[in-house]
Amino acid sequence: MGASNNTCSIKGLIVALCFHQMFEGMGLGGCILQAQYKLLKRMVLVLLFSITTPFGIALGIGLSRIYKENSPSALITVGMLNASSAGLLIYMSLVDLLSTDFMSPRLQNNIKLQFKSYVAVFLGAAGMSVMAKWN
Repeated sequence: MGASNNTCSIKGLIVALCFHQMFEGMGLGGCILQAQYKLLKRMVLVLLFSITTPFGIALGIGLSRIYKENSPSALITVGMLNASSAGLLIYMSLVDLLSTDFMSPRLQNNIKLQFKSYVAVFLGAAGMSVMAKWN
């Protein structure tokens, strides 16, 4: 976002970033609470989560002077970073987060809750797909 000069793309990125950070923060916050870390470790984890996005934006702004959006090396780098980010997010969501919830006895023994959970996952995936297409 910091390296983009196009105001139209920045508006879409801000919306996507806000939604992404909000839901990721809720998911990460729940995981941190479930892990039952001590207060200091929880505070450090929250601080690190809070500063990564502004740091990335500041880094993008700093590199925007030497960044050429259509150069082959920039396109390859962006493609590799996007692919690795997408892979990590899919792995984390399916393997680490959803599998724990979907394999819990509470969900396994309640068909209505299973149906609602699957609908919520598909609606979330559809919403993210619409946002990706819109952006």
